[in-house]
Amino acid sequence: MLFAVSCTDKADSLNLRLENRPDHIEFLKANGDAIKVAGPYIGEDGEGMTGSLLIVEAADLAAAKALAAGEPYAKAGLFASVDIRPWKWVIGNPDA
Repeated sequence: MLFAVSCTDKADSLNLRLENRPDHIEFLKANGDAIKVAGPYIGEDGEGMTGSLLIVEAADLAAAKALAAGEPYAKAGLFASVDIRPWKWVIGNPDA
């Protein structure tokens, strides 16, 4: 089952994000089978990073939450909020 993991950074946390970015990228690569899509939210001006969006495949909501909790940004306390919901990939799905 697919889940959308939508994370919003805490205010004024760009330095914390940048400090943990190498570990974040390694985490994404190491979990490449489960992580289908990943990328940062950016500011309205097209600059800076303000959060993250991941589409993950997991057996159930508990497994998706466990994966998200192990993410280096989450461990570092970067996020003000995290929303995890079941998600259906309709358009652009390479498996369809």
